[in-house]
Amino acid sequence: MLFCRKIPTKAPIYISRRLRSLALYRFLSTAIDTSKPFYITTPIFYPNAAPHIGHLYSLVTADIFARFTRISEPDRLVHFLTGTDEHGLKIQKAAKDRGIEPSILCDTLSEQFRRLGTRANISNTVFLRTTETRHREAVEHVWRDLAAQDLIYKGTYSGWYSISDECFYTDSQITHPPSSLTPISIETGSAVEWSSESNYKFRLSSFQERLLDYYTANPKSICPSAHRERLIQTLKDEPLDDLSISRPRERLSWGIPVPGDMSHTMYVWFDALTVYLTGVGFPAERQGSLWPPNIQVIGKDIVRFHALYLPAMLLAMGMPLSHTLLAHAHWTAQQRKMSKSIGNVADPFDAMDTWGVDAVRFYMARVGGRFRDDVDWSPEQLEKHADEIRSLLGNFFLRITSRTIQKRVASAPQLTFVQLLDQSLDGPNGDVLSSLRNLKGRVEQCMEKFEVGDALDAIILVLREANGALTHTAPWSTQNPPEAAQVSYLLSLEVLRVTGICLQPFIPEAAQNLLDALGVPKAERSMDFAAVGKGNVGKVKGVKLFEGKREITSGGQ
Repeated sequence: MLFCRKIPTKAPIYISRRLRSLALYRFLSTAIDTSKPFYITTPIFYPNAAPHIGHLYSLVTADIFARFTRISEPDRLVHFLTGTDEHGLKIQKAAKDRGIEPSILCDTLSEQFRRLGTRANISNTVFLRTTETRHREAVEHVWRDLAAQDLIYKGTYSGWYSISDECFYTDSQITHPPSSLTPISIETGSAVEWSSESNYKFRLSSFQERLLDYYTANPKSICPSAHRERLIQTLKDEPLDDLSISRPRERLSWGIPVPGDMSHTMYVWFDALTVYLTGVGFPAERQGSLWPPNIQVIGKDIVRFHALYLPAMLLAMGMPLSHTLLAHAHWTAQQRKMSKSIGNVADPFDAMDTWGVDAVRFYMARVGGRFRDDVDWSPEQLEKHADEIRSLLGNFFLRITSRTIQKRVASAPQLTFVQLLDQSLDGPNGDVLSSLRNLKGRVEQCMEKFEVGDALDAIILVLREANGALTHTAPWSTQNPPEAAQVSYLLSLEVLRVTGICLQPFIPEAAQNLLDALGVPKAERSMDFAAVGKGNVGKVKGVKLFEGKREITSGGQ
């Protein structure tokens, strides 16, 4: 039997204001509950082609916040989901063009995305594919739940459909550029075509007021804030249309059938958005401790799906909404959108093989870590920033652990860094110590505000000052007393210890190499120990800090 009945498209208000307030209260209560496991997600990637730089950007961004949470709250579980979205017309068409079954194409390409995460040192705890049985069960449960509330009905839908975006657009969401023979989506630039068909629809219009109330009341719900402000204005100015959530099976066969109606396939976004629930064990863990997500990292082109469609589904089921959607901008090439036809697509595997994983991660976070504006992928700029971190961190370590300085320090009276703090440092060393004392708080403040680039700026500033102070004090010079060399040495090691802790989310392998080389105990690598003088440096040894194009080793001249 059908789970949805054909009823008028004018929907009544199914959820009372009181229930809406309870849902908002539930969100607010979980927002301040730091005992809940930290749940972070990337968009699940559409494997109709090989991974590109944009996919790596989403993965690295989410990984930075996952790793930062682990060192900020070492006792808190971090649940980190990524995966692949394997249904839909694009997959069906790509498989047909290659003369293979969609499942075979998905197996091949999904493995490439899994390999991308492994290569980039991404610390996800779950990799979920929408072709898995557990996901199908979750999607069917959501459908039945909404249908039981009369929030799904069968009707006729006419609109502009984009195969590339896998969604319908209204007249106000498309444009007819003079240079194109076909209209395109204003939001994504993808070609659209007029389509009219019978399908199932979700009463998205019933949730307009609730969504407006929610985003108005929660300023941290979407970051950067410009996306939230535009969404609020849209909810104020334009009525929400009910959402088409199925397609006739003769048009789309590669997907999950509608429960009770095998002639229809679920709309790919309805299917895909449920993956965040599947990833925490839904429906068995319907009110489990992992939900809701603390951060959902997405691209700016899919804000509408994650800020309107998914929240409406969650409100309908009485479930709390995600704490924050972090919508990043895109990477371009020569200020143009990356495109296979243009030939300007950057291969993330090639980049990591050439410059090293940490150098690429550093570049993405340093240049793209403010998320507001599109940034241009440039091998020249990547080289520049790779050289920056190798010099400021790797070469600094090489200099301070040279045999010449080690011998001069050994000839001075024994002194510990804690004892050094009892002295009054002036000049460049005093400036470095002052900046270092503020670094922990500055990094934490930036990360709290989702300003990844600013957090790295603060770390780089301290390293730059420390390098300058080392050059100024010249501890290798016999013209300076051994005691001065010892001050430079101890201060520099503390700079490396503290910045090494702070850099763990950004360049995890190099940071681990550094902390290992400094003899920093595993138990003293959390942000709590990034305070000056709180941790210990053990026996210093030479290691290779970075992989890739230029390798730096320490431990000798």
